Amino acid sequence: MRTRPLALAAAIMSATFALAACGANTAPSGDGGTGETTAGGGANGTVGVILPETATSARWEGFDKPMLEKALRAEGFEPDVQNAQGDVQKFTTLADGMISQGVDVLIIASINSEVGGAVAAKARNAGIPTIDYDRLNLGGGSDYYVSFDNVKVGELQGQGLADALKDKPGAQVIEIQGAPTDNNATLFKEGQRNVLQPLYDSGALSLVQSQPIDGWDNQKGGVVFEQILTGNGGHVDGVVAANDGLAGAVITVLKKNGLNGTVPVTGQDATPEGLKNILRGDQYMTVFKPIQQEANAAAELAAALAKGDTAAADAIASAVSKDPQGNRDVRSVLLEPQLVTKNEVKTVVDEGYVPAAEICGGDLQPVCAELGIS
Repeated sequence: MRTRPLALAAAIMSATFALAACGANTAPSGDGGTGETTAGGGANGTVGVILPETATSARWEGFDKPMLEKALRAEGFEPDVQNAQGDVQKFTTLADGMISQGVDVLIIASINSEVGGAVAAKARNAGIPTIDYDRLNLGGGSDYYVSFDNVKVGELQGQGLADALKDKPGAQVIEIQGAPTDNNATLFKEGQRNVLQPLYDSGALSLVQSQPIDGWDNQKGGVVFEQILTGNGGHVDGVVAANDGLAGAVITVLKKNGLNGTVPVTGQDATPEGLKNILRGDQYMTVFKPIQQEANAAAELAAALAKGDTAAADAIASAVSKDPQGNRDVRSVLLEPQLVTKNEVKTVVDEGYVPAAEICGGDLQPVCAELGIS
């Protein structure tokens, strides 16, 4: 059911969004989006969802897609979830198709703010409310934003590294950050520096170099890290890696230089590979983001917006995110991330995000047994 008077569209537009996520959970096989949209709808209509890619972040197909479908169906919607596979033109084409078919709400996890903002503007012109999912489109016009507290994600990463290096005064740190076009990467770094900058300033830690990686490209991240490491005489005491994919690339280089297991590395997304690296002692920590909570919040917001109930939507999105480019405050749902070190890996398994069998095989069986992971 669609209620889209122009007054409602204008009212909803006053609220807007914030960005981000990295991710890389192993996904089950799938087509990743066919580019075709679904006709018809559930009892409450149809919600279109466009996810960004699978190349660097398999979480989108492995977790977000099925969890969004489940959450939207629970709210009485027919979900139409597609993946743009990192292609800006495909993202636009998928959006055009959903808008032309008249979805009741559009949820977008965009490739970059430019395409996300353009899609939100088209949807607004068609009277369709939009929700920025996981990533805020800076300067865009979506109505609400659902994500995790990305500054807090960075603070957990910074605190994890600070804890790991507390007995090494003057320890040398290399930072391998996310894509400069991803506002989440900016927020992660902001959070990291909330913790680490005072330590850099005091000399408790020493920053060798901080380098963003275009497109969150793990291969590029490994190459850049190796160049920085070589330029620093092959020495590093700790590494800030913005997600588990980049952490894995860093660990590959550390292994090559006989440094793995002695250099703490941060991460994010609680991926199977990241968790295995933690169990082996090659990665110090990751950040766990329970994606079902994010999917549920997006579905609840969609239900309120489809009914034209902005009061209910505002009650759900009770936080505020800053969009410095658009000079606006965006009504947001900002969920709580969780720090995971070796002793917390069991939590991720127990909550059903990663099967024990996927991380406890071979050499890790004794470690899992010791930690009670089964």
